[in-house]
Amino acid sequence: MSLLTTNYLTPTGREEAWRFTPLNRLAGLHDGTSITGDRKSLGVRKALPPGVNISRVSAELVPSDSVSDDAITQRVQSEAADVFLVEVAPNHSLQEPIYLDRQRSGMDSAELSRVRINVGLHSQATVIVENVGNAILAEDVEIVLSPGATLTFITLQEWGPDSVHAARHHATVGADATFKSITVTVGGSLVRLLPRVDFSGPGSSAELVGVYFATAGQHFEHRMHVDHGVPRAKSRVNYKGALAGDKAHTVWIGDVYIRAAAEGTDTYELNRNLLLSDGARADSVPNLEIETGEIVGAGHASTTGRFDDEQLFYLMSRGIPMDQARRLVVRGFFSEIISQIHDEVIEERLMGRIDSELDKAGQQ
Repeated sequence: MSLLTTNYLTPTGREEAWRFTPLNRLAGLHDGTSITGDRKSLGVRKALPPGVNISRVSAELVPSDSVSDDAITQRVQSEAADVFLVEVAPNHSLQEPIYLDRQRSGMDSAELSRVRINVGLHSQATVIVENVGNAILAEDVEIVLSPGATLTFITLQEWGPDSVHAARHHATVGADATFKSITVTVGGSLVRLLPRVDFSGPGSSAELVGVYFATAGQHFEHRMHVDHGVPRAKSRVNYKGALAGDKAHTVWIGDVYIRAAAEGTDTYELNRNLLLSDGARADSVPNLEIETGEIVGAGHASTTGRFDDEQLFYLMSRGIPMDQARRLVVRGFFSEIISQIHDEVIEERLMGRIDSELDKAGQQ
């Protein structure tokens, strides 16, 4: 085991990027006091389809393509010894997803994990990452889509109650490539995710969707950044959250930057939050920065509200008990996004987890 000692600008909580984050709950990932072990928890759950190669490569052989001002990401890039490398060969259309999961989780030390996913020219793939158990994890996931490639990246945070997870998911999308991210966060003590998209060629598109359900004492933070720096790129962001229980706290930040060269940009971002009890707090901050007027469209919306009493009354008037009516409303709220995973086993498992968390919240 080792102590992180590299000198970085340690967050104080006064910075805009950190003002919502309870630093004292990050297990030292942000200030270098985490004790790290030689844990390599990410592995392959099913046999790989043809055209896919997965290996662990020395970090020196896979330099990062992107600069980050996030202190935790900087530490991962500097300290991680190797990279979990996923390569999809050019001109391959995978019929089955690539399933990755955590196989050696634990709370005795922190893990620094670098992941790189390369999708070759005109290839099509789906990658599903399942995070379970209890862990202290700092992670940097870099995704590179070659021109004409298509990738669906699904990340599931089904952590145990004590887990701390801080990660950046950075996708670089080439010309005429299509990237879709589906993020589900339903477990953990503190989860802080930084999905980011950079467009590197015209005609590219990205869709970032996600759901999160926080119960008593949980802190879930999702900070989007979509950088439109090329012409004729399209982006859509749609995140939904529900909160129940005292001091349940979620943070959603949506930053879209349209540079002067990004003529023909088409973008929209949406965040909706459903408060199921008193004592819960949802922060939602959509932002747009536009440097050119030659765009197709740009907009954003954010809503936070209580249960719809009319929906509950409608269901209860038809003989459905209140607890089942609440469950149906929450399931309907989330199903729009969870159904996009297109894996029946995973979808039912996630809905079951949400039902379980809702039941626990009702007993508090």
